[in-house]
Amino acid sequence: MNITALVIGTAVIVVFSWFFSIKQKRYHGIVRFFSFESIFIILLLNYRLWFRDPLSWHQLLSWIFLFACIYPGIAGYLLLKRRGRSENSFENTTVLVKSGIYKYIRHPLYCSLLLLGTGVMFKDPGIAQLVPGIINAVAIYFTARIEEKEMVARFGSEYVEYMRETRMFIPYLI
Repeated sequence: MNITALVIGTAVIVVFSWFFSIKQKRYHGIVRFFSFESIFIILLLNYRLWFRDPLSWHQLLSWIFLFACIYPGIAGYLLLKRRGRSENSFENTTVLVKSGIYKYIRHPLYCSLLLLGTGVMFKDPGIAQLVPGIINAVAIYFTARIEEKEMVARFGSEYVEYMRETRMFIPYLI
């Protein structure tokens, strides 16, 4: 693993986490840092193997997860930007968005990160990739739980009702 890339990438993730969440007292950014960092570490471990043995079971599974991460990420981001009436950053919405993909899952952006991390992990599924892959999944879950507490504080009973109506990450399942 390239140590220089690890240090620079980690610094970028720290700055991003600070300016887009923690500075604004949105503390889910602390746990989300571990998701970003684990995905970055898996990427550093696997980037040389990205297209090696393209028809192997793990490469095919990897591409399924990687392509699947695109829609929830883009759809979730665009809806927050267009309908959330944000203050300062797209995360700080003043309107609870419950349409589009948000009609089915509460956390499409975190779903996208979960799928992305899993897809990158399956490029070369070994113990070195599995550990940060699990860290990503756990960090995403706890990030979502912390953010839900923030949303309940912001939107009150409307968000509690929304939580009853939708799933966290996967429609009709999780």
